[in-house]
Amino acid sequence: MSEVTLSPEQQIVFDRVENTREHVFVTGRAGTGKSTLLNHLSWHTGKQIVICAPTGVAALNVAGQTIHSLFRLPTGVIADHAIDQNAEVKKLLNAIDTLVIDEVSMVNADLMDAIDRSLRQARSRRHEPFGGVQVIMFGDPYQLPPVPPSDPEERAYYADTYRSLWFFDAKVWQEAHLSIVELTEIHRQRDDRFKQLLNGVRHGVVTAEMAGELNAAGARPAPTDGVITLATTNAIVNRINAEELGRLKGRPLKAVAEVNGEFRKGAYPADENLELKPGAQVMFLRNDPDQRWVNGTLGTVDHIDGNVWVEVEGELHEVEPASWERHRYTYVAATKTLTKDVVAEFIQFPLRLAWAVTIHKSQGKTYERAIIDLGTRAFSPGQTYVALSRITSIEGLYLTRPLRPGDVKVDDNVRRFMAASRASRVQAADIADGSATHDT
Repeated sequence: MSEVTLSPEQQIVFDRVENTREHVFVTGRAGTGKSTLLNHLSWHTGKQIVICAPTGVAALNVAGQTIHSLFRLPTGVIADHAIDQNAEVKKLLNAIDTLVIDEVSMVNADLMDAIDRSLRQARSRRHEPFGGVQVIMFGDPYQLPPVPPSDPEERAYYADTYRSLWFFDAKVWQEAHLSIVELTEIHRQRDDRFKQLLNGVRHGVVTAEMAGELNAAGARPAPTDGVITLATTNAIVNRINAEELGRLKGRPLKAVAEVNGEFRKGAYPADENLELKPGAQVMFLRNDPDQRWVNGTLGTVDHIDGNVWVEVEGELHEVEPASWERHRYTYVAATKTLTKDVVAEFIQFPLRLAWAVTIHKSQGKTYERAIIDLGTRAFSPGQTYVALSRITSIEGLYLTRPLRPGDVKVDDNVRRFMAASRASRVQAADIADGSATHDT
């Protein structure tokens, strides 16, 4: 792991997590360094922590475990059904000091309550939220929403039981205090006006003047080399990538991933069958230990000779297959500690065709320039904000069509939650000078 120095406000939040037993929701706009802080916490905490996430890919990104796997929970609505726990799970859950949940905006209220109930049950502390475990959550509800259930019976259950699907409407928060700390220093964009425009899109408060600025910038002809398209659907992305690959001479060379252990197809971090040709535009899917590229860097395949040679900003790099490890936590009775064991491995070149990528898969990435293709409409709250906020400056913004009012969507439940927490939500910088409160 390459060492990262925390910014002052990131250090403040780390100290708060490390030195208190508070439940903390760490949020902030895109590019404020939430992932950097989480990674630092995983390596430097003195507590027995377990890191989990709602999806397999999200769990891989933070070297954690999925929530369902960690707690051995069934899929679908868990409601008040009995939760089966064997001795191994009970020992594991009893060893946790702090539970870290990444991408918590994708965790629905029922699953959050199931986490609470699992910990109370395993630890025999049924009257204490989360069984006495400290819960730290990372995410931005203005970006990724929870996926609504497709089953009409499950939708009816949610409508009768919860105010909304969102994690913040789980019943446990009626008992537990949640401190909300907001990172405010944006590391991705430097231009203050572009930051203001993005903030307007984030909150769904975009004036005609603001939309005009974004549309004027985005109307410029897009470059034809080295620029990525961020699109709303897999169909658009697959079409663009297939067309562009087909324009290149020669037959594609295929690299087939090696998959060992317990790995579901839906949780693969890269393509199982990767087809490449010289000249193909690709995106790196991993940070390089030698810092030659980062997750999201774009390059062009130069040649393939067993490994893949990729040109990045005029420099040629040999890219070898990378290994993604799937982890599972276990409790070691002899040492009374938690260990994180590798239970599966996925080996593939850390590359993906990248003339286009879905907006969803662009989450967490940074691009100097991108073409935003919203298709007929942006269909999910936060989708337009995620797309625009990937770009480092307004000079790198290209739109396939002008933004329309209907493209800027904010979930009304997010507005309610963030407005209700405004009085008690603290910005990280406020903690240092003592002006922050500690409960919400």
